[in-house]
Amino acid sequence: QVQLVESGGGLVQAGGSLRLSCAASGRIFSSYAMGWFRQAPGKEREFVAVIGWSGGSTYYAGSVKGRFTISRHNGANTVYLQMSSLKPEHSAVYYCALGFTVGLPKGMNEYHYWGQGTQVTVSS
Repeated sequence: QVQLVESGGGLVQAGGSLRLSCAASGRIFSSYAMGWFRQAPGKEREFVAVIGWSGGSTYYAGSVKGRFTISRHNGANTVYLQMSSLKPEHSAVYYCALGFTVGLPKGMNEYHYWGQGTQVTVSS
């Protein structure tokens, strides 16, 4: 089993920044990608960003490209999401996910483990 624990969410004013963290623990036995998804009230969960095993490959949803940055620290099994110039429409529960793949998965069904989510609220 693998456990993912997110942290760093909270309330921030529009234009502000937040950095989310997700620490993975447990039976991590092979290369894996880590991604971030978000779900706003009344909406489906959507892909935000993914980073490959080496950390050299990333992919972003068009809506966050240039505003969010995903990074990882393999030694600590941790992935980060730096969010800048936040807007109220970025408010959602943000989830991290881990998929045992060497690719850059973007679909929810490509991930094997999920965190419990962390709330991000951006006030106007």
